[in-house]
Amino acid sequence: MSDQRPPSQGEQPRHEPEIIPPNRGDGRWREDRPWIFPGQTGNQRIYVTRLGPFSTFLLVAVLGLAAAVLLIVLLGAFLLWIPIIGLVIAIAIISGLLRNYFRRLG
Repeated sequence: MSDQRPPSQGEQPRHEPEIIPPNRGDGRWREDRPWIFPGQTGNQRIYVTRLGPFSTFLLVAVLGLAAAVLLIVLLGAFLLWIPIIGLVIAIAIISGLLRNYFRRLG
């Protein structure tokens, strides 16, 4: 069952919602003030432009080159582990053979 009782017809709400117009805040922040960030000096601008065909090709080439370098690094790391794993397997086989040999002698 519910702990809340249904509101009766004559009961008024305990509080009314406060409606704040968009251009009036609580005094802490106003949209017409400039945004100032500490530690920055001077003005900074961001230029946004459309990419032409050459710029697009150059961007795709740089991304492809970065992907190729990453692939080479990952393959190099993988290929580095192949001889190490082979060496561990060879040591395990040799130690197993030597263990059997020394058991027969003893």
